[in-house]
Amino acid sequence: MIEVEHLSKRYGAVSAIEDVDFRVETGEILGFLGPNGAGKTTTMRILAGYIPATAGTARLEGIDVHEQSLAARQRLGYLPENPPLYPDMTAESFLAFVANLKGVPAGERRQRVDSALERCQLTDKRRTLIRKLSKGYKQRVGIAQAIVHDPPVIILDEPTVGLDPKQIIEVRRLIKSLAQRHTIILSTHILPEVSMTCDRVVIINQGRVVATNTPENLLSELGGQGGYALEVSGDIEKLGALTSALPGLGLTQIKPVSSPQGPRRYGVTAQNLSQQELGADLAQWLTSQGFELWEMRRVRPTLEEAFLNLITTEEPALGD
Repeated sequence: MIEVEHLSKRYGAVSAIEDVDFRVETGEILGFLGPNGAGKTTTMRILAGYIPATAGTARLEGIDVHEQSLAARQRLGYLPENPPLYPDMTAESFLAFVANLKGVPAGERRQRVDSALERCQLTDKRRTLIRKLSKGYKQRVGIAQAIVHDPPVIILDEPTVGLDPKQIIEVRRLIKSLAQRHTIILSTHILPEVSMTCDRVVIINQGRVVATNTPENLLSELGGQGGYALEVSGDIEKLGALTSALPGLGLTQIKPVSSPQGPRRYGVTAQNLSQQELGADLAQWLTSQGFELWEMRRVRPTLEEAFLNLITTEEPALGD
């Protein structure tokens, strides 16, 4: 379990984070989401004991990360944005070195190293020099060093940055598998990471938490009902009456589209501004007005749209 209460970090008159509050339950994957410069890395560094907070408290499994720093760090696995790897060591020797630094008893080190290599699918690369590994495998070694001492809490700061699509999918699967035994904070500004990986999301912007919820609930709260994409033919001037007939709909786009034969068709996008499903009413109204309906599909809101709607209402950034 991770508890963050009223956490702030200031550099003179500049606030990197201000009054940050959130909680991560045991076994949960929390997405810590925000644009570049929002304060994500600052928060992660405070939790990891790298820098002190100016105000507030942070606890890992009930242990204060400032007052009991060593005990807290023993319960933490941390992957910074740039993994701290030694390129002239093999993956195996590096993990053995890290296990020693993290206080794993000598009699348990081989088993812990073997387990970390296996869980991160590095067994066949165990004797390869780190400098010869691909970016994706180096990232796996970085995650392996974070879990080699089997900590209850893992913090991953931008774990998929710089990876190709295949490597991203593989790292996502790895992170999901880690949640079976660990509580995880995943810091990212890559929105698909959140919907694909996380149970719950904390959005930070300008150094402050602006939303906390599941990805699904955030979409519902911030993205609305979405809308409809249509392809119709008929008297396009009549579409102006749509918003009066169905007040919950707003027309956002009307444009001609090419059609192989038959009447001129138009692509129409309608936004659902209400909390009700209006698709059936829309189709019925179009038919009653003499339109031919060639295509109709739901356009659902995306996490990207919800995220942008939320952060664009904020004040200019305070700093990172």
